Amino acid sequence: MNVDLQAVHARHPAAAKGTTALRGVSLRVQAGERLAVIGPSGAGKTTLLQVAAAALKPSSGEVMLGGTDAWSQSTAALQRQRGRLFMAPQTPPLPPRQRVVTAVLAGRLPSWSLATSLRSLFYPVDIAGAHDALDRFDLADKLFARVDRLSGGERQRVGLARALLAPATLWLIDEPLSALDPTRAEQAITALIAIARERGVTLLTTMHQVDTALAHFERIVGLREGTVAFDLPTAQVSRDHLLRLYAQHEDELDGAPGGPTEASNASDASSAAAPRPVVMHCR
Repeated sequence: MNVDLQAVHARHPAAAKGTTALRGVSLRVQAGERLAVIGPSGAGKTTLLQVAAAALKPSSGEVMLGGTDAWSQSTAALQRQRGRLFMAPQTPPLPPRQRVVTAVLAGRLPSWSLATSLRSLFYPVDIAGAHDALDRFDLADKLFARVDRLSGGERQRVGLARALLAPATLWLIDEPLSALDPTRAEQAITALIAIARERGVTLLTTMHQVDTALAHFERIVGLREGTVAFDLPTAQVSRDHLLRLYAQHEDELDGAPGGPTEASNASDASSAAAPRPVVMHCR
């Protein structure tokens, strides 16, 4: 599914009255494309995903999903279109007393009848499918564990495993690595991108891990103060792009090109001409 946002203005529901999270954002994502949105905290990244998922109606601008104006449709048509995408929040909404197998199979709900959905609550109808999805994130041994017995990182990976069972052609994933250690983060993002590529799924994700985004995605969008600072192929994202994007947010940049090590090796002349190097810390 392709995504086309045109001149979107939007306010996050939890924001103070009058605070605009997105200011005239335009973004086009082709079907099957995989891109990462980076930027400092409060830049509007989560709001961008909510707008792209047609979960948040913008105050102005157009949201086109699969060539259809999302908000010009009937309620029933909009619900059907939402069933063709998968939105994963940073903290997955998993009932604590639920078994992992049931939580993962919830990804199938848009394609199930009411009877099948209810039956699966008592006896999971696709245990093998849930096992395979969890296995891609090294969680197969947690298939019948209770959600409240999982660590934060395990819950986050369960949320990602849901995507594999969803009948979706668009994945919108908010901060998928925020609770994962570096080894698990590398494993998770590699699996997510590989599966999206295999299935031709469009993947739009927000990330704080700049170095990981640059290593795994072919296109990077920089968002700052609700506007698109840059939208470039990864190979064209420079140290100066990142420094300007994260100006006054030095603590969010560790590991990216142009970090302390790279900056300390620069010549005196180039250091004088460029903005002061920032100290970078990976979340």
